[in-house]
Amino acid sequence: MRKWGILGGLLVALPCWVSAMNADELIAKNIEARGGLDAIRAIHSLERGGRLQAGGFEADVAEFKRPGKVRSEFSIQGMTQVRAYDGQDAWTISPFGGRKDPQKLSADDIKDLGIEADLEGPLVDYAKKGHKVEYLGTEDIDGTAAHKLRVTYANGNEAVYYFDPDYFLEIRIVSKSWYRGSAFEGETDLGDYERVNGVYLPFSVASGAKGSAQKSTVTYDRTEANGDLADSLFAFPQGAKP
Repeated sequence: MRKWGILGGLLVALPCWVSAMNADELIAKNIEARGGLDAIRAIHSLERGGRLQAGGFEADVAEFKRPGKVRSEFSIQGMTQVRAYDGQDAWTISPFGGRKDPQKLSADDIKDLGIEADLEGPLVDYAKKGHKVEYLGTEDIDGTAAHKLRVTYANGNEAVYYFDPDYFLEIRIVSKSWYRGSAFEGETDLGDYERVNGVYLPFSVASGAKGSAQKSTVTYDRTEANGDLADSLFAFPQGAKP
């Protein structure tokens, strides 16, 4: 009787073992939900535009991506701020701070921009890219038992990704980056997914400091895949002093 009692307990627990998620299974479900590996790899460039709302003001935003390269900008009152990375150098133009000339960015900034510049996303072939992943179970996110995945990037920064349990798309990313030896934690909420060239992309992105009620929200209204984006769009402007 004792043996049957133990066996019965194991049989009851078996479905929990079978249904348990691991990191690779979660990543596979996410890649499939996004549109599949072939569709993801078929996108060679991405150009997006929309509106930024933050602190009571609105601005036009644009984002350009190629493998290993990224450029983002927002414009208001006739001035445009630029932040770009060409795979080697990162730079910015910050007219709102009185700097109209291009300025090189620090090695810490390059870390974040390198992750942004990964057109496939860091979860695709994560091991080949030197990233490490760890499944952390689930956590309630606005009433949803979201799956959690910690990603430690090859550059030392890290993030926790939250996935919708039904659709397996990212709904939140909590990042941790280091600047001059100090840690900064950011939080990004993703939503309003739409399909672009067979791949689902978020059309609403709200970001800010972790735990802050005030977030800047970008709402994209146009996205074009596989357009011709020149290298000069990402490179440090010729003739400018570093």
